[in-house]
Amino acid sequence: MVSEVVERKLYETASRGDVATLVRLLEDDPYLVHGVSFPCSRNLLHIAAMHGQTSIVEAVANLDPQLAWSLDSQQLSPLHIAAMKGHVEICQKLLSVAPEACWWRDCHDMNPVHIAAMKGHVEVLESLFQESLSPAMERVHRRETVLHLCVKHGQLRTLKVLIEKLGEELVHATNEDGETIMHLAVRFNQFETIQYLVENIEIKSQTFNSMGKTEVQILNDSPWNITTSYSEIKRVLSSLKAPPIHNMKLADSMMMLTASIAFQNTMNPPGGVWQDDTPSHKAGEAVIAYTHGHIYDHLVEMNAITLCSSLIAMTVNTNGKSDICASRVGWSAMHLAIVAFMLCYLTSIVVISPDTIEKSFELALYADVVLLRIWYFYIGYRGIFIPLRMWYFIWKRKIRRGEDLTTDPLHIRILYRIFQSLETCMLQRLETWWLCWGPIVNFLF
Repeated sequence: MVSEVVERKLYETASRGDVATLVRLLEDDPYLVHGVSFPCSRNLLHIAAMHGQTSIVEAVANLDPQLAWSLDSQQLSPLHIAAMKGHVEICQKLLSVAPEACWWRDCHDMNPVHIAAMKGHVEVLESLFQESLSPAMERVHRRETVLHLCVKHGQLRTLKVLIEKLGEELVHATNEDGETIMHLAVRFNQFETIQYLVENIEIKSQTFNSMGKTEVQILNDSPWNITTSYSEIKRVLSSLKAPPIHNMKLADSMMMLTASIAFQNTMNPPGGVWQDDTPSHKAGEAVIAYTHGHIYDHLVEMNAITLCSSLIAMTVNTNGKSDICASRVGWSAMHLAIVAFMLCYLTSIVVISPDTIEKSFELALYADVVLLRIWYFYIGYRGIFIPLRMWYFIWKRKIRRGEDLTTDPLHIRILYRIFQSLETCMLQRLETWWLCWGPIVNFLF
């Protein structure tokens, strides 16, 4: 058991780089080199690597090379710590003793290459790459690559070096959320990184993440108070093509199917149509309009909603633009069409069911119609109110900064004019109210 006095003396010697004192202490007691243990289960190599004492690392590694394989309580080897601190010569010495440490992972699932990239130590990376490039290809937590770590920690210089060394294979790699480094660069508002990827790596098109959002949609969803480079980033991203539309084609096919069924259900309602003219009805009229009049009203309403929502969704998807308002309208229309389509099916079941079980289906139908009314409000809030509120804040922000509003698309300029009219009207109403009630309020308070 090493005394606290000797342990403190060894720590000070290793951290200061006093080789002579260290050698004398170890000659007096050779057990100290592997018997001493500092806080967090670290040894002499950990301490020397942390403080950048190359001479101590060389002396200790020559005396006991096995210390280079030791891990502390956080699963960090001396090479991990040297890479974290950016000590190139120490990394080279440790690699000559324990080259396998390049692949070892700490408690955060990172090897020395990941740590050096995250800290921006390019020289350390180059020395590690002399051993092997393979550790740089390893994924970390949430399936992030070393390039994802560079973008998350704002290390553009390191990112350039890694892409030059590793090639462009990892540029298009996605993490657990389906996001590439371009998605992260937009999310973290890194204009220089985005510009480098577009102009030098020649990224040609946008891509979807697992939430179905492109880089432009992520930018539009960003809070305006931190997205200081919004206009510059939007200009660079505008040069990218629209993403592959495999998901859009699938959505279009689904919407086309629901629209076709809704049209067919309207032309040929369940129960058929009258075939003859009588005083009570005419040929071609729906039978259920007379036998189930209250249910027929719901059926017509649901069919109309399904047809119109499907057509709106197909129109928005065919447009192919990444505008956040358009995407939310398309999302809302698709969900509304699907819910209305399910109610059409339930309504048809109620009509063709025998009277013995019709009551139970009819009760479920009324409950679903109530839920659909609630769904109307939710869709209106998500698909109309939120986009309008977003564009209102954009308009106010541009006015506050004195930006040119004439460069925006025509429909956006019309929206701005509507905002201006509504705001003027509300201010006039507020001024009129204050003229009438202001003296009374001042008198009371």
